Amino acid sequence: MTKNIVTIGGSSSKNSINKRLAEYAGRLLKNATLTKVDLNDYGMPLFSVDLEQEIGFPKGALELNELIENADGFIISLAEHNGAYSAAFKNTFDWLSRINGKVWRNKPMLLLSTSPGTRGGQSVLNIALVRFPFNGGNIVGSMPFPSFNENFKDGKIVNTDLKTNLQILVDELDKSL
Repeated sequence: MTKNIVTIGGSSSKNSINKRLAEYAGRLLKNATLTKVDLNDYGMPLFSVDLEQEIGFPKGALELNELIENADGFIISLAEHNGAYSAAFKNTFDWLSRINGKVWRNKPMLLLSTSPGTRGGQSVLNIALVRFPFNGGNIVGSMPFPSFNENFKDGKIVNTDLKTNLQILVDELDKSL
């Protein structure tokens, strides 16, 4: 049976390395259809309770919530901005949590992060590993991916250890679906 996997790169960058990593990992799954989320396609104003009372939920939040509702699982790779979520991801997450506090619906997810640096977004990954379970995150595996530009070239992982480790995590996600 084909599984519907939503991939999210937690950045609004048009050339997001996190989006590329999430989609790459998604292609490693067997019998999966990928729904590739680009946060730029789901425009939302800056969240505030006052704005929510004024306008309700923005169309982009409702559309993304529907994708999450219909997903079998997720591969999310988070960008790290000053040690935390990017503003685009945090704003999206805030809106989604107002629609349904269990944003991720207890569906299996692989949680990744990458950056050009040697820690690979480890700080934002740590934040999400603690936060996401409160919002219905069923995290079956996680991995920081260091030095993206050196370890990912021509659309594939060139570091053998990272490639092997990611495949193991993708297999674990596949078993959980």
